[in-house]
Amino acid sequence: MVKVISFDFDGTIASHKFADKFWLEGVPRLYAKQNDMSLKSAKKYLFEEYDKIGDSRIEWYDPAYWFNRFKIDSDWNDLLKYYQQSVEIYPDVAPVLQRLSQHYSLIISSNAKREFIDIQLDASQLRHYFTNIFSSTSDFHTVKKVTDFYGMICKKLSVQPQDMVHIGDHKEFDYLSPQKLGITAFYLDRTKTSTGPDIVHDFAQFEEILLKN
Repeated sequence: MVKVISFDFDGTIASHKFADKFWLEGVPRLYAKQNDMSLKSAKKYLFEEYDKIGDSRIEWYDPAYWFNRFKIDSDWNDLLKYYQQSVEIYPDVAPVLQRLSQHYSLIISSNAKREFIDIQLDASQLRHYFTNIFSSTSDFHTVKKVTDFYGMICKKLSVQPQDMVHIGDHKEFDYLSPQKLGITAFYLDRTKTSTGPDIVHDFAQFEEILLKN
């Protein structure tokens, strides 16, 4: 019997707007100003450096790592606060969370650093729907690609993998990885370009499948 529903965060609950503002605008802007170069040149250099690391490594998600690597003389937490008005929650999220929270324990299982999750939850007033928030990078020093991440969550919550359902927008991190552990997983494709038995296009469709089961 399903007891816990686990949600990815960026691209699932919140759009990538806030994270993109931070990584694709804010960090290059600070780097350009500090090094007296054009924003265009700064973006070209930084984006190439981002790609050298890639999203399978923990450093990808760590602003402290990048600020140190680029020798940016600013507090990255201040940059987070600067862009908090850019937090954008998908409109289908809150109503479904409200209903599901009455029947299940809802948790967040994300690659994002905890500070990124916290500021978005506070800005959107969604925190009260969740019993636990897990950041793979902040709490377990790993990325969701590693199946052990989901195993560690199950252990923390004292539940079996069969007691959990996970949904997220990354096919490998949010669908294939939890499935390997025995967690029922759904791939959220908000672009609606793919279809399949475990693919949903929005939260309403996800809720409908849960209710049928």
